[in-house]
Parts: sequence; C-alpha cells; structure tokens
Amino acid sequence: MSKANKKKKEKGKRDPRNTLNDFTGAEWIYFLNSIELIEGEPELMTGEQLNDLSKSQWVGQQGPIIDTLFPTSGENSDAHHIRKKHPSPKPPQLMKRLIEFFSKKDGWVLDPFVGVGGTLLACSMANRHGVGVDLSQEYLDLYQKATGHLNLEPQIVYKGNALQLETLLSSKNYLFDLVLTDPPYGNMLSKKRTGEQKKKTGDDSPTPFTNEHHDLGNMPSDQFYKVLKSVIAQSMEFLKVKGYVVVFCKDLQPTAEHPNLIHADVVNTLIQIPNLRFRGYKIWYDKSQKLYPFGYPYAYVSNQLHQFILIFRKEK
Repeated sequence: MSKANKKKKEKGKRDPRNTLNDFTGAEWIYFLNSIELIEGEPELMTGEQLNDLSKSQWVGQQGPIIDTLFPTSGENSDAHHIRKKHPSPKPPQLMKRLIEFFSKKDGWVLDPFVGVGGTLLACSMANRHGVGVDLSQEYLDLYQKATGHLNLEPQIVYKGNALQLETLLSSKNYLFDLVLTDPPYGNMLSKKRTGEQKKKTGDDSPTPFTNEHHDLGNMPSDQFYKVLKSVIAQSMEFLKVKGYVVVFCKDLQPTAEHPNLIHADVVNTLIQIPNLRFRGYKIWYDKSQKLYPFGYPYAYVSNQLHQFILIFRKEK
C-alpha cells in the first residue's frame, strides 16, 4: 500500500458504537445523500412543437435529474439577499429552465403561490409574461424590490387568496401555457425545525410562510390536499389544452405512522382533477445544501437534498 493510500485509510475512523457497517464517519455522511449521480445518456423523447428549443437542447432537457449549485450571495445570486426572507425561495435560473421548456417566447405563465417571485423573475429573464398570486404583501413587495435590483421588467401580481383564483383572474381573459408553482406544504414549516436550519443557526423555532389561517402553509395535511386540488383545478380554467402544470414538492422523513411520500400524495390528489394527466417527474438536486451525519452511528436517516418536480398536462 502506498504511503498516500495508507494515510487516506488512516484518516477516517470507525466509531465503535457503529454496529451497522464498517463505514467511517465521512463515508457514512456521503452515503446519506439522497441523490447519487450516475453518468448516462438521456433518451430522446418526441413531441409536438412545444417550445423554442433545438433538437439537441430538447434531448438535454430529458435527463431525470437537474443538479444545481446556484450562488446565494454576490451579483450572480439573482437578489437572493432580498428573496431569502421567504422560507423556500426558488432559484430564478432553475425556474427559467422549466419555463423555457414548457412554453414559447411571449408565452404566459401562472404561479398561484408566487411568494417572492422566483417564477416571475424567470419569466422576465426568458421573455415570457408572468402572473403571480400571493397572500403576503410583504413577499410581493420583496419581489418588486428584487425586480428593481436586477433591472428586470416587472410582471403582473395580485395580492389575494389562491382559493379565489377564478374571481381574481376571470375578468382578464388570461390563457396560460404553463402553471408553475411551489405550494406551501401544509403545516410542515410551522413545526419545529431540525436539520440544516437548526444546525446552521441553532434555532428550531417554527418558520411559517404567513400567519394567515387560510394560508395552505398553516393547514393540517388532510385539509391541505383538498385546498391544493381546488387551486390547481381553478388554475386549469385559465390553462390552454395541452398546457402543463408543474408542481414542486419535497418528501418528509418517514415516521412510524406515515411514510411521508409527499410527492405521491400530491400526484394521487391532483390526478382526480378531470382532464389533468400525470406525465412524470424530474428531480432537482440542490447541491447548495450541506450533508449532515443524521443517525450516526446508529441508523440510516436520509439527507433529503432533492425535490420532486411533478409534471402534469391538461388534456382535451
């Protein structure tokens, strides 16, 4: 054994309390990552003229995993220092990638839970028209501030309850190509926090989206799914036939009571909407998050660094 390999082997130590395997702490942490990338060629999928992508660009978009490491500081962070007040701001560059696939230039995009406007910033970057709805005037103000900071054209926003989408939009004659959104998932963010936030800040206090009782982010799960179904069904009233609905979600850690496969629950809920067909999903692997040795050295606990991007299409 070379001196370098010997030194590398001696660097990691196995915890004597570990009765599960022979892994060192470093090996344990790496294995907890919920995504392990394997090289492979994406398959070409055929379809109608949906967007402005070339054939090679279309092929590139078919990969099952989007892995990103978007900066969260500096001039290339797309005003993250403004948007980070939201518990779950989506990177505009990620949203832009989705918008460019599921619509053409000058197309229309709706986000019924727009928050601090990652979708709308992406629309401005991609030469699309965006419409966003949110309960929080604070978040909408932060979106406007980010728009000014980035020198982007502002998009249309409405302060209101997404459950009243038909009332908010019915007089405008909108016809959207894409509904793209990241809903506030029940009362999940109203619970005490563990994982990255607690380890970063030492703070385990709840971080709800708003204090509004009709905010989906403050609803128990059974009520949440009913309300989400209603919002997406209303969105479809303004979506063209063969237009897409793209929804973000993230699973929770499983418990003895429930497997917490949130993405499956969302799919099973939304396919109950007439003419809405589930077409599959992509996985967003957010490499800006850190790995932590959850469960070490006793049991496997996943570092869930990925989110599901669920893809539906409105059929005739």
